[in-house]
Amino acid sequence: MATREKYLELIETIQKHDFHYYSEAKPTISDYEYDHLVKEVEKIENEHPKWVVPFSPTQRVGEMPSDGFTQVNHSVPMLSLSNTYSREEVEDFLKRVQKNIEKNDVKLSLELKMDGTAVSIRYEKGILVRGVTRGNGKRGDDITQNIKTIATLPLKLKGKEFPAVLEIRGEVFLPEKKFIALNEERQEAGEAMWANPRNAAAGSLKLLDSKEVAKRGLDIVCYGVVEGGEKLTRQSETHSFLKEFGLPVCDDKHVKTCTTIEEIFVFIDQIQSERSKLPFEIDGIVLKVDELKYHDLLGATGKSPRWATSYKFPPDQATTEILDITIQVGRTGVLTPVAELKPVLLSGSTISRATLHNEEEIERKDIRIGDTVVIEKGGDVIPKVVSVDLSKRKSSSKKWKMVEICPMCHSKTIKREGEVATRCSNTKDCPGQNLRRIIYFASKNAMNIENLGVKVIEKLVSEHLITTISDIYSLQKEDLLKLDGFKEKSAQNIIDSIEKSKDIPFARFLFSLGIPFVGTGVAELLAENARTLERLQGLSKENLLEIDGIGEKAADSIVNFFADSDRKEEVNQLLQRGVAIQPMKPKLHGHVFSEKTFVLTGTLQNYSRKEASDLIKERNGKVTGTVSKKTDFLLVGSDAGSKLEKARKLDIEVLSEDVFEKML
Repeated sequence: MATREKYLELIETIQKHDFHYYSEAKPTISDYEYDHLVKEVEKIENEHPKWVVPFSPTQRVGEMPSDGFTQVNHSVPMLSLSNTYSREEVEDFLKRVQKNIEKNDVKLSLELKMDGTAVSIRYEKGILVRGVTRGNGKRGDDITQNIKTIATLPLKLKGKEFPAVLEIRGEVFLPEKKFIALNEERQEAGEAMWANPRNAAAGSLKLLDSKEVAKRGLDIVCYGVVEGGEKLTRQSETHSFLKEFGLPVCDDKHVKTCTTIEEIFVFIDQIQSERSKLPFEIDGIVLKVDELKYHDLLGATGKSPRWATSYKFPPDQATTEILDITIQVGRTGVLTPVAELKPVLLSGSTISRATLHNEEEIERKDIRIGDTVVIEKGGDVIPKVVSVDLSKRKSSSKKWKMVEICPMCHSKTIKREGEVATRCSNTKDCPGQNLRRIIYFASKNAMNIENLGVKVIEKLVSEHLITTISDIYSLQKEDLLKLDGFKEKSAQNIIDSIEKSKDIPFARFLFSLGIPFVGTGVAELLAENARTLERLQGLSKENLLEIDGIGEKAADSIVNFFADSDRKEEVNQLLQRGVAIQPMKPKLHGHVFSEKTFVLTGTLQNYSRKEASDLIKERNGKVTGTVSKKTDFLLVGSDAGSKLEKARKLDIEVLSEDVFEKML
């Protein structure tokens, strides 16, 4: 029997999970488990309505606003959908709708439930002016600059017959390939991996630097019209309406109108069978009453619309056996344990390996060689071990310990203080690290050598055609033609791509070298401040720490990298073999912006934030995201928020765009 104490404990548990999910983007339970906790709260509240407290999850929509963004009110609240998990629950939804509108043949519009993060986007006179997160449903974060980095989203609507104001709702997501690449980078750097593409997408939108967001490769699907859709009478018309303006929508084959429960589940079964072949993650199907006139009639609860619900797919899981636990050596020497599995079919593909992340993860889940385990690929593109079936544990099962010797080069392993990762101590000639370095160097975000993918590099390394990153620039077409599988055209394509990659911006070159703790942001700081490779190589730790944004670890790593004679020689070899670093534009010293710190807020008319920031930096100024006593100028566009208020309190000089242009 439920007690009020149990009810309050349940709410506290859900609040903890909300924090892990929304604030940290690190969920500790599955969506399925979370939804059942909420359903339990709903059941208790239905039985004891006087117990309902204002902080119950039923009284609000999730996601707390992020720090660092302007808050914006939603013109129409962004409600979350209720969830169903069975045919019976879908039937109950359909019956409730039929009863409330007094109609038996209600048409429902069905579409994919993208596993991403919801946003609201506003166009005025065809121009994208604002993007806002769901937030608490009433107010969200202004993420306009981040939304603009999504290549598939037009900054200007197509055609001329668009509404004066068009406000739409959509789902931002991370395509599967991008998610895998992002997690590989994080793993190589010894960072915690994203749990699933949804959390990676949500975390990306919360980044304060839109340049970093652009590198994530986010995508979006638009599905609803809040304002400007007066001509629409049905939800099923929405997709073609939005598509007409060049907005990205679901593929036509993934949208369906149905009247009966049988039709609904024919579509659901069809999509579930195709799910594993999609290039993005979905976690169910959204069902909406098709005729828009009924949406107002049906209304909404405090949290969810009564005219829509979602059918959630159960997590894709399979049971198999761990045959062994092996080690994969990464670019930076991080040793990652991998479960070698008895092959099993999961989500349309045969799975024989699953990452175990690190030694602590194995100990926490008590995973042993010989165990029968549940693996999952539901919201996770990369298979993972969810749990151990202890009832099937054999007496012969063996506990696993992290190796003390690197399996690739037989050097000792080390574990740095404060890190969960174990590393190979041989930073110079471990073949495992070396292979990963070459793969990283040639990757899209680094030197971007097209056609030189992982499989090709593995082949070139195994045939001893390349052993270091600089060897790439000594490759000849004749070398490639000697290998199986290479024809005239494919060999020439690789040689052309290598040649094309030689002309490289300074920051990208630094990033490509794979210096530990030097990601894209740090690489840009180094390029902006050092200006040349020669000057960077001569900077001391103290010099580096003077650069705003460079910390102790990064400074130590940079100094150690260029003090290493082998690494320095490798860089020299790259330059001798034709790699040309593009010079940085010189900064304008003596300008009024020189040594001044700027913060930007609101929407600028003549510049993007990046353009304005670049102009400031070229004049030797600095741009930060937070107003403080150290701020010299606040550059203000339209719809400025809390930063303007704070600047006035601190008596910081506020610049309009006109004044900013004159000062340039």
